[in-house]
Amino acid sequence: MSLSILIMVAALLGVASIATVLGARAIERAHPPSGRFVAVNGGRMHVLELGPSDGDELPVVLLHGASGNLEDMRLALGDKLALRRRVVLIDRPGHGWSERPGGDRDAAPARQAMLIAEVLDALKVKRAVLVSHSFAGSVATAFALAYPHRVAGLVLTAPVTHPWPGGIAWYYTLASRPVIGPLFAHTFALPAGILVLDSGSRGVFAPQPMPDSYVERAAIALVLRPAQFLANARDVYELKQFVSAQAPRYGEISAPTVIITGDRDDTVSRVIHSEALARTLPQAELIVLPGVGHMPHHVASDVVLGAIERVCAADKASPSAAAH
Repeated sequence: MSLSILIMVAALLGVASIATVLGARAIERAHPPSGRFVAVNGGRMHVLELGPSDGDELPVVLLHGASGNLEDMRLALGDKLALRRRVVLIDRPGHGWSERPGGDRDAAPARQAMLIAEVLDALKVKRAVLVSHSFAGSVATAFALAYPHRVAGLVLTAPVTHPWPGGIAWYYTLASRPVIGPLFAHTFALPAGILVLDSGSRGVFAPQPMPDSYVERAAIALVLRPAQFLANARDVYELKQFVSAQAPRYGEISAPTVIITGDRDDTVSRVIHSEALARTLPQAELIVLPGVGHMPHHVASDVVLGAIERVCAADKASPSAAAH
């Protein structure tokens, strides 16, 4: 490679790096933390609490999927649930405004479940209903396996729970590589990502239309910052290996569980994940929504809210609930 080409490449990387620094700062100014920070072992997590802080109603914990943050779950469910229940929304480790104290180790859903348990300890939440979307289905089930006494029930929307055939998007693999991954994240990922942010989000909602101003209101651009981009990629890169090991244990989950999936979900297969999980769990209800894609918590929020209320009612009626 000639010296002139090397100089051009270096200049291009430099420009892209500067654009990424400036772009990340602009994104953070546009989407500052909406909640508060809670200390966990080695770092802190960003948490937003809504609704009444006291009362007899079970609290609900909302866990967002890949490439997102707590604002997605707030838009879909949080504000509505807060009319009568205490709601805890958490940025998963390395996402939104939460730190990633364990580095790459925190990609494992079991590690994320452990940090979420630390957050709930700090908030004095002893038991709750866990509601998840997509990637966070692996986190919610990991939490239920590790802390069964703390889970009053699960509501899993479009959950990832089992190994699947095939691979993952090329940019997740690239960003997970040593050296080249961080280089990509700190140069081209943000400028390129800005160009496809809207169309990519529309694709996730398909075949339903994306709600107006969703990308802005859900602060989706936060995922393009280098640290979160790398954390998100590592989460997805290691997910298949994790669920392959966890799946044989699902029969141990005794909490009432509602699984909600769309029959037009092209992102997470309902057959491989939702239907397989429903066959395994002792107390599972499966709801398949006709014509719905990967975002049932947004496009069928009433169904999800109804499922949450049924799980809460089942817990209240359970003789074991009084023991907690």
